[in-house]
Amino acid sequence: MGDKDKPIECDNWEPPEETNCTAAGPQGTQVQEKVTNLRGRDGSEATEGSNLLNSREKKLQETPAGSHCLQRLRQALACPPHGLLGRGVTNVTMAVLLWAVVWSITGSECLPGGNLFGIIILLYCAVIGGRLLRLVKLPTLPPLPPLLGMLLAGFLLRNIPVICDSVQIQHGWSSSLRSIALSVILVRAGLGLDSKALKKLKGVCVRLSLGPCVVEACTAAILAHFLMGLPWQWGFILGFVLGAVSPAVVVPSMLLLQEGGYGVEKGVPTLLMAAGSFDDILAITGFNTCLGIAFSTGSTAFNVLKGVLEVAIGVATGVLLGFFIRYFPSRDQAPLALTRACLLLGLSVLAVFSSVRLGFPGSGGLCTLVMAFLAGMGWSDEKGEVEKIIAVAWDIFQPLLFGLIGAEVSIASLRPETVGSCVATLGTAVLIRILTTFLMVCFAGFNIKEKLFISFAWLPKATVQAAIGSVALDMARSHGEEQLERYGMDVLTVAFLAILITAPIGSLLIGLLGPRFLQKLERQDEDEVPGQTCVRL
Repeated sequence: MGDKDKPIECDNWEPPEETNCTAAGPQGTQVQEKVTNLRGRDGSEATEGSNLLNSREKKLQETPAGSHCLQRLRQALACPPHGLLGRGVTNVTMAVLLWAVVWSITGSECLPGGNLFGIIILLYCAVIGGRLLRLVKLPTLPPLPPLLGMLLAGFLLRNIPVICDSVQIQHGWSSSLRSIALSVILVRAGLGLDSKALKKLKGVCVRLSLGPCVVEACTAAILAHFLMGLPWQWGFILGFVLGAVSPAVVVPSMLLLQEGGYGVEKGVPTLLMAAGSFDDILAITGFNTCLGIAFSTGSTAFNVLKGVLEVAIGVATGVLLGFFIRYFPSRDQAPLALTRACLLLGLSVLAVFSSVRLGFPGSGGLCTLVMAFLAGMGWSDEKGEVEKIIAVAWDIFQPLLFGLIGAEVSIASLRPETVGSCVATLGTAVLIRILTTFLMVCFAGFNIKEKLFISFAWLPKATVQAAIGSVALDMARSHGEEQLERYGMDVLTVAFLAILITAPIGSLLIGLLGPRFLQKLERQDEDEVPGQTCVRL
């Protein structure tokens, strides 16, 4: 056979240099294009895969923008549905299924006018209200707290004429659900206490926790006695309801500032988050003590003695239960975190409800706080897993709590003079709190702007007010005295207005003043050495 029939060996063949491939005329141009196409973008040898990718990229570049929109529309309307449409179908199915299962068990209770029907509708509306408020995003500002949408959802359900006839919840059901939510809040507050942070921050943390809360409580008690006509016991109940700051508003805003590096150098976000827990515990303890005194019968000295006795009983019981659940369940039992969380929640609910049954209403909340705190100290690093499970329970009861608080306030029962006195009491107490906070952080190493920021950041109220604002009203209803119910309704009205006014204003003030009043931490690269200039190409 001739040379024409011999196979050409191409294994070691390399394309000639570009200078040798250039020829005059059209033939030279074709050769040069072929050699160029044989190489990839990085100068390496072209492969079949790289040629295929290049052809796909050219096709994508040539595809018009309208086809992308059409493709997205086809994906959204695909069968079976997926993405946003699939998620919506799933959520609607779960909601209808929940109602159908409850209806099949309870019957008329889950029909319009029944208690379970009202609870389910209230839960759905509160969740939707919180989601809608999350969609409201203002530039350079933190998001508004979702609890505000939950509160407004319950308020609208109560005051829209057509809906309020179908969505009805008896006072007993409402009170029990709010008490369970209070138990969850107390457990979270007890687990959230950090003894190391208290030792680190020392004096300024103690001053910031005690001073503003006590001063605001006393101011509100005096104003409530003279402006609203409340007895002194009820005045201090109202004062301690207002005295607590809201972790649900302060903590997310502080975390945003901390991520941006604002105030980190002097520990402003850490200080506010740590002091917030102690502030809430002081307010709840003072509220429970005053509540026990207000509903006691007998002389003033006996009532004070009974209040002290309730505190002692609550602390002692909390210590015993706290040390018990430190060691039971033991570490070899699985799932350990879930068992601990269920036991802690069960004991807290039992403490809150049984204290009312036994005639010591102020001891249940304090028992729960002490128990959760001691248990968390014993669990140390394993406490985080329990807190995650408790947070899931709070995600369920949070919309119920704020929705029920909003549903307790009726426009028809509010008198203009009552609203005016409530707003005057709230506004004056908040101003006194801001001034007291400014004085408490003096001589702590902060400049004037940081002191002003801390004073305004200590303003928002929400979680504790929703949890304990209706407890006095529930106690008054159980006693069946109309005058006590009026006092309890005044306390609840002030708590509702405090959430409605201070939560959004406090969140906006933190977002506006934080980047302007706090120093931003300048982070240097690890490769850079101070005093030298690092030039990078």
